Amino acid sequence: MKHHAHTAYLLLGSNLGDRVVTLHRALVALAGKAGRLVAVSGVYETAAWGQEAQPAFLNQAVQLNTDLAPEQLLAACQQIEADLGRERLELWGPRTLDVDILFYDDLVLDTPALTIPHPRLPERLFALMPLADIATTYVHPQLGKSVADLLADCPDKLPVEPWLGDL
Repeated sequence: MKHHAHTAYLLLGSNLGDRVVTLHRALVALAGKAGRLVAVSGVYETAAWGQEAQPAFLNQAVQLNTDLAPEQLLAACQQIEADLGRERLELWGPRTLDVDILFYDDLVLDTPALTIPHPRLPERLFALMPLADIATTYVHPQLGKSVADLLADCPDKLPVEPWLGDL
């Protein structure tokens, strides 16, 4: 079995169309285009963040082993978003699919195209809760705090509930 050189944590989100089907198709696409799925969190239903007058999101975190460099992984994620019908109409607006790179190994990267770790992760409960399912002890390379600590310290009070619908 081929060993993939890098570990990335991604967050999937969907709040338009059949959200569960979209998340599932995104997982299949990631496995096909980006690497090997190692772990997948539970699915959480979350109030929309940043622009609240829109449908609730389903969010899911994924651990991916990949040979892709960060920029290649970003391109693959954006291609999958586009393939599954995403249109970037407005910042934080509704979307069929959103794929965010949260962590990539212990890399700290800040370019115009990509910032890793994801800069808003510590303030987003909807990202930290699913991430804590699969990466509790992972330590944020800049903050030196584990995902469990970030979750405990998160100021975000928007509701995030385990999704109990049909998976």
